[in-house]
Amino acid sequence: MLILLPPSEGKAVPRRGQPLDLDALSSPALTDARRDVLDALVALCRDDQAKAAEVLGLSPGQADLVQRNAALTAAPTARADRIYTGVLYDALDVATLSAAAKRRATARVAVASSLFGMVRLADRIPSYRLSGDASLPRLGPVAAVWREALPSVMTEALGRGLLVDLRSGMYAGFWRPGPDLARRVATVRVLHEHNGTRKVVSHFNKATKGRIVRALLEDGADPRTPAALAEVLERLGWTVEVGAPGKAGTQLDVVVSEL
Repeated sequence: MLILLPPSEGKAVPRRGQPLDLDALSSPALTDARRDVLDALVALCRDDQAKAAEVLGLSPGQADLVQRNAALTAAPTARADRIYTGVLYDALDVATLSAAAKRRATARVAVASSLFGMVRLADRIPSYRLSGDASLPRLGPVAAVWREALPSVMTEALGRGLLVDLRSGMYAGFWRPGPDLARRVATVRVLHEHNGTRKVVSHFNKATKGRIVRALLEDGADPRTPAALAEVLERLGWTVEVGAPGKAGTQLDVVVSEL
């Protein structure tokens, strides 16, 4: 099973640690693409801070993020599970997982990244700011870079297991599994039900996804189909509705009434 998460916009900033070593990251087939994106981002933020703020969608009060990007190659790094923050990652809370669940997290969880394409939780990365919809000078849209670089890497990472895709729409565009993988793809949507009405609410969506991943890692089950995943989630206490299989996989709706 491969659980694929979105990154967080906000990130922790490590105060010390070794600088970034692209060659030490998982999925070395992505190294060249990672270097292209990194070099383009650093050059932009170093040479034209005003343009960088525009490209990155930053306000005047966020100039420190431009400066941080400009120094990425020398910045301290930490494990990705300590860099990514926010509601989903707070609910997942990797640091408090059992030893067995932490081992499963290292093997089974990956994070979509606009700077690195895809990282594992144990990969050491710096704090950065780069949205998935950004377009960098001389490089173009970062999404296009990853659409070209990721397919073979993600197929290899998935192996013969089930893909549990929890990415947001922006990052789902980096790589979409082909129809040949559809029977092994489960996309998870969280719906908040209140007074008979269901809708996607960002906070509920992110928090519940974090709790789902945490529960799966602690439980240790390794379902191989979307239907089997739904059975595991129901056993773990969630209400799950299974959609019809399609060319893009099977959507599981997890319905919650409270956080």
